Amino acid sequence: MKGAVLRERFLKYFEAQGHARVRSSSLVPGDDPTLLFTNAGMVQFKAVFLGEERRDPPRATTCQKCVRAGGKHNDLENVGRTARHHTFFEMLGNFSFGNYFKAEAVAFAWEFLTRDLAIDRTRLIATVFTDDDDAFVLWKKVAGFGDDRILRLGEKDNFWAMGETGPCGPCSEVHFHQGDHLPCAEEAAGRSCLGPACECDRWLEIWNLVFMQFNRDASGAMTPLPRPSIDTGMGLERIAAVLQGKSSNYDTDLLRPLIDRAAELAGKPYGRNPDDDVSLRVIADHARATTFLITDGVTPSNEWRGYVLRRIMRRAMLHGRFLGLTEPFLFRSVEWVSALMSEAYPELERERARMQDTVRGEEERFAETLDSGERRIEEYHEAHGPGQGRAIDGAFLFTLYDTFGFPRDLAEDALRDRGWEKTDATDAAWDASMEAQRERARAGAAFAGDGDAAGGLYQRLSAELPRIEFVGYETLASPARVLVMLGEGRRVSEAGEGTEVEVILDRTPAYAESGGQVGDTGTLVGRHGRGEILDTYYRGSKLIVHRVRVTSGGFSEGEDVAVTVSSPRRQGLAQHHTGTHLLHAALRRVLGTHVTQAGSLVAPDHLRFDFSHGAGVRDREVEQIEELVNEQVQANVAVSRVEMNIDEALASGAMALFGEKYGDRVRVVKIGDFSTELCGGTHLDQTGQLGFFKVDTEGAVASGVRRIEAVAGTAALEAVVRRERVLREAAEILKIAPGEVPQRLRKLLDEQRVLEKELAALQGRLAASKADDLLATARQVGGVAVVAGRIDGLESEGLRALADRVRERLGSGVVCVGSAVDGKVSLVAAVTKDLTKRVHAGKLIQEVAKAAGGSGGGRPDLAQAGAKDASRLDDALQLAYDFVARSG
Repeated sequence: MKGAVLRERFLKYFEAQGHARVRSSSLVPGDDPTLLFTNAGMVQFKAVFLGEERRDPPRATTCQKCVRAGGKHNDLENVGRTARHHTFFEMLGNFSFGNYFKAEAVAFAWEFLTRDLAIDRTRLIATVFTDDDDAFVLWKKVAGFGDDRILRLGEKDNFWAMGETGPCGPCSEVHFHQGDHLPCAEEAAGRSCLGPACECDRWLEIWNLVFMQFNRDASGAMTPLPRPSIDTGMGLERIAAVLQGKSSNYDTDLLRPLIDRAAELAGKPYGRNPDDDVSLRVIADHARATTFLITDGVTPSNEWRGYVLRRIMRRAMLHGRFLGLTEPFLFRSVEWVSALMSEAYPELERERARMQDTVRGEEERFAETLDSGERRIEEYHEAHGPGQGRAIDGAFLFTLYDTFGFPRDLAEDALRDRGWEKTDATDAAWDASMEAQRERARAGAAFAGDGDAAGGLYQRLSAELPRIEFVGYETLASPARVLVMLGEGRRVSEAGEGTEVEVILDRTPAYAESGGQVGDTGTLVGRHGRGEILDTYYRGSKLIVHRVRVTSGGFSEGEDVAVTVSSPRRQGLAQHHTGTHLLHAALRRVLGTHVTQAGSLVAPDHLRFDFSHGAGVRDREVEQIEELVNEQVQANVAVSRVEMNIDEALASGAMALFGEKYGDRVRVVKIGDFSTELCGGTHLDQTGQLGFFKVDTEGAVASGVRRIEAVAGTAALEAVVRRERVLREAAEILKIAPGEVPQRLRKLLDEQRVLEKELAALQGRLAASKADDLLATARQVGGVAVVAGRIDGLESEGLRALADRVRERLGSGVVCVGSAVDGKVSLVAAVTKDLTKRVHAGKLIQEVAKAAGGSGGGRPDLAQAGAKDASRLDDALQLAYDFVARSG
C-alpha cells in the first residue's frame, strides 16, 4: 500500500467513526512559545486537553507534520544511521476530548490494523501499563490475546504525562513482529530477547494509545479527570514500512524516491557503500525537514528555531560533500519533496520558488563558512605551533561547530594534517562544551502549561468561565459585568483607588493583543469607580484580560460596568492593520509571490512587517510598493469581513499567515481584488480612511528575512513633515535650495575623499621620516632586535605602515609602536617571519594594550589594539622588552 493511500485511508476510517478531519497545524506552535517545533499530533489540541477550550464534535483525526530536532526531543544525530530515526515525520492520530475512552480506542485500533490494513494478527502484540487491568482485559476481549500476548511494562515505557503537573495517564502500545532473523544484542550476550521491551528491531512499535485519565498536582498526587480523553499516535513512515514489507522506513515510497534522486545526482548508487548510504539517507530526511520548516515560515539563522533549521540544512550539505557534491544541490531537493508530497500538502508547490531561493542562499553562505573555518584553523595552528602529536582542543572544535557552523570532522581532518591528534581529552572537552550548550537550551524545551501559579489560575478560569463575548468589531462601547479580578497573581473581590488589577468581563469591545496587533486601551466605569484600561491581552486560552488602573472609587466582582475603547487609538490601529494587508499584497506584486509574512507589529502610530525575501529591496522597488498601496487608498476600496469555514477560506485564495493558529471557522478580510487574508484584527471600512501610506525604513533582520517599517494616516503625514524639516535645515546649513542638497553632499564627500588621501600620504611620509629615528632606538634582547616607541599624531593606518617599514628595515626583529590622537591610543606589533614561533605579535599586543587600559589581538606576525589612557602609553610600550625577554 502506497504511503499516500495509507494516509488517506486512516483519515477516512476515523471520519466514518464520527471524527472531524482536522488539518495539520504548523510546525511552528502558534500558542506555545516554549515549544521548539510541533513534535506530536496532540500539540494543536493542548488547550482542549487542559480544559481551556472545547471542540465540537469532541472527536478528531489528523495527519500531523512533526519535527524532532533540538531541545528535549532531538533525533538529529541518529538520522541516517538507523532504520527509523527522522527529523521530519508524519503522525497519524485519533483523539477523543471527554467523549469515548479505552474500550473504543482499543476497538478502533484493532479493527483498522487487522480489517482495513489486513495486517496478520498473529504478528501483533500489545503492551499495557503495569497496573492498567482495564486495558489488559480489553485486549483479551477485543483481540482475543492470551496473557502471553499482553505485556505489562513500567512507567518509562507505558505512562504519558503532559508535564511535571497536569493531565497524564497510562499508555497501551501495539507492536509488530518483524522477525527473529534480525540481530539482538541480548541473544548475542547469551540472554533471551526481551520482546517488545527489547532494544532490538525484532518488535516494532506501530501505534501508541494514550489514556489521559488523571491530573497530577505539584505533590505528585493523581486524581481522576472528570472527562478522561484519548490521544493516539501512529507514525506514517513506520506503518508504511510494515505494509510495504520493508525493514527500514527509508526503503518505503515516502523516502526512497528522494534517496534515488540524490544518488543519481551524486553518481553513488544506493546500497553499494555503507558510508554513502548514510549520507543519502541524511539528505533524504533533511530535505523533507528543510522544505516543510521553510514552508511554515522558519528561516535559517543563529537563533532558536532558525538555528536548528540551519543545523539540519548544513548537515545535509556536509553529507553532500562527502558524496562529492561540491556545488549547491540541496535547493534541488525542494522540488523533489514538493513533487512527492504536494498532493497532501498543496502549500509546498505554492511556496516552492521561495524555498529554493532560501536554500540556495544558505548553501552559498555555507561555502563561505567553510572558508572562514579553515582560516580559523590556520590561526589556531599558527598560535599553538606544530601539533607534534598533541591533543586537539575539543572546546575549540565545538566553538567552530556551534558558533561558526564548521563541521567537527572536517576540522579534525584539517588539524590532523598539521600534526594534531584526536584523543580522549578532545572528546571530553567537546562533551563538556556540548553539555553546557544543552543546559542553556533546556529552558526552551519544556512542554507544559504556563508553569507558574498565575498561569495555573488562568487555566482554571478558562475552564470555569463562560466564553467571553468580543463585540469590538461592531462597537467601541458596551455594558459588561465583572466576572473576575486578579491582583498580584491571586483572585480578589474588590479593587480600590490607586491599585492596578486584571479584570475579566463577560463581554468587551476591547481587542486583545494578537495577530501582531497590540491591545486596546480605554476606560472602565462602574457605579462607584472609574479606571483606565492600560492594555488588553489574552491569558490562559482565549481569556480576554484588561489591565486596569483604578483612578477613583473602586470595583467589585459581579458589578455591572461600562467599557469604552479609545477611539483615536483604535482608528490608528485599524489604519495600520489595513495598511499591513495592502503592504503584503504590494510586496508580492513587486518582489514576487515567494514573499510571505515572517512576523508583524501593528501599533496605533506605525507598523512593522517582516517578510521572506532573499535579496535586498531597491529604492525604486520601495517606491513602487508605496505607489501600489496609495493607489488602493485613493481608490477608496471597500474592506469586507466575512466568517467562513477554514477549508472554504483557503480554497478562495485567502492567505494564512506564519505563526498563527486558526480554528475551524475563520474571518476573511478582503480588499477588493487586491488582498485576501485570514485575519481576526480590526480594520477600516474603506481604504480611503487610511489617508496616506509611507515606508519609513527597509532592511535585513535575518538571513532571507527583510523588514519594512511604515506609517499611515496622520502618522504618515507627520513623517513627511519631519523629513521636509530635516531637508530644509540641511539646505539652510549649506546655504542652498532644498533641491540642491543631494548634489552638494556628493561634492562635499568627493572633496573629503581627496583630503583623506592627502592625509594618508602625509602620514606615510611622516612614518618614513620617523622610521630612522625608531631604528636608532633598537635594543638587543636575548639576541633579538626590539624596537618600541611612540609617535603621536598617526591614525591606525599610518601606524601600521610605520610598523611594517621598521620591521622591513630590521630584517629580523620585533616592533611595537603606539600613537595618541585626541586622547585615543592606537598600538601595532609586528614580528618578522623568522621569529613568530618565539614571539607572537597577538599576545604581545594584548599585554601592552592591557597596561594602557585597552585590548586587542591578531596574527603571530601582525597585531593591533586600541586603548583609552594615553598617559600610560610610554610605560606600556616598555613592556615589549620584558615580553621578548620572557619569550626567549
